[in-house]
Amino acid sequence: MRLYHPAMESSRGGRGGRDKLGDGSEIGPGQVRAVGMVAQFAAAGLIVLLALAALIAFAARQAGIEQAVESAQQVTEVTANDVVEPRLDGRIAQRDPVALTQFDQAMHRYVLHGSLVRVKLWDASGQIIYSDEPRLIGSHFALDTAESGVLARQRAASEVSDLARPENRFESQYRKLLEVYVGVRGTDGRALLFEAYFRYDAVNRAGLAAWQKFAPPSLGALLGLEVVQIPFAWSLARRLQRQQRERERLLRHAVDSSDLERRHIAGALHDGVVQDLTGVTYALDAARLGKPDEERRIEVIRESASRLRGSVSALRSLLVDIYPPSLADEGLPLALTELTGGLEDTGIHVELHVADTERLPLPSAALLFRCAQEVLRNIAAHSNAESVEITAWIRDGTATLMIDDDGRGFDEAELGERLGGGHFGLRSLGDLLADAGGRLEVRSAPGQGTRVEAEIPVN
Repeated sequence: MRLYHPAMESSRGGRGGRDKLGDGSEIGPGQVRAVGMVAQFAAAGLIVLLALAALIAFAARQAGIEQAVESAQQVTEVTANDVVEPRLDGRIAQRDPVALTQFDQAMHRYVLHGSLVRVKLWDASGQIIYSDEPRLIGSHFALDTAESGVLARQRAASEVSDLARPENRFESQYRKLLEVYVGVRGTDGRALLFEAYFRYDAVNRAGLAAWQKFAPPSLGALLGLEVVQIPFAWSLARRLQRQQRERERLLRHAVDSSDLERRHIAGALHDGVVQDLTGVTYALDAARLGKPDEERRIEVIRESASRLRGSVSALRSLLVDIYPPSLADEGLPLALTELTGGLEDTGIHVELHVADTERLPLPSAALLFRCAQEVLRNIAAHSNAESVEITAWIRDGTATLMIDDDGRGFDEAELGERLGGGHFGLRSLGDLLADAGGRLEVRSAPGQGTRVEAEIPVN
């Protein structure tokens, strides 16, 4: 028994453009393209990952800076309410030396620590009535709009210090400071402005700390997502490549089958109808030029008419071979009846048992008809059979066509040689059936005839 399947062809390694791996498997251009597709996907994902990483780093740093500024404002407000305001008696506003000394000691003891490096206390006229930098005490500078607003509303605000301003000339050594000012009231009800200056590098450190806290988990999650997506991308690319190769294989089969049909039609016309018509032409020309007697002329006309009828019959059979008009209208049984008519004309007895397949869907019927057509063609050309039995049935959602002949048969190795030698008939049938989810089985032995069985699922 010989079971034909397209894998019989692929196992031969007959197609070029493929390389062998160490384990004997093959890697082809499709797999190389799949690797390229996954590489492009990974590269695009990496670019997106880097962009998101930069965005996350910026957002985390900005959040840290905002948090540090808010913290500085809270520290300044607490300091103003709990440390500064209780000590703001009238003597501070009058710049009493003893009161300023006591206030300065409190500022150094409770306020000027860590990143807070400078404090100033202003009155509404713009006079600095206290600073830990004594050279500023008594100086007058115009309050800007923001400072005046804070003084009037008794609220906190912050900004990066402009160290080029005259009142900040003694802070230039710090390069960059964050100044926070809040409105306070003395014990006498006088409105004053308290300013605290923080090193900005502390703010930057807070931003960096926030980035270090939130960025690694976020980047790790993104990287993990990228790694997880690569196998899915590889699977998708492989699936697309398999579909592409399947389309290419189907196209090759269609081209091979079309070429085989064209050669069959050309051969049938050349060896049959064309030869007969040529013979008729020669006979008629000979009768015309030789001036035969009436009896001979009648005989020539009778023979020519007979040969023309044979040619018409051959052309009709060829049309049935190409596509029987009855297949779509009447179904598979009538189409097979018309197909076997030409085989019976050659002296081969045919038995048909296909009555249960009238309602077979047209795609399935067309495929089984194609199988019968190719098998009967091989029987007529090679088997020397005297009888053929064709049986078709539908059972459990599967349509089966079985063709038995009593011809000379062949050895199993002969089928492999024919397939390997480029004979597309049975190979194309096997491929078509496999593509439809079916199978083609050929059983034969020398002197014992041949059985061909085709199965396809019926949708």
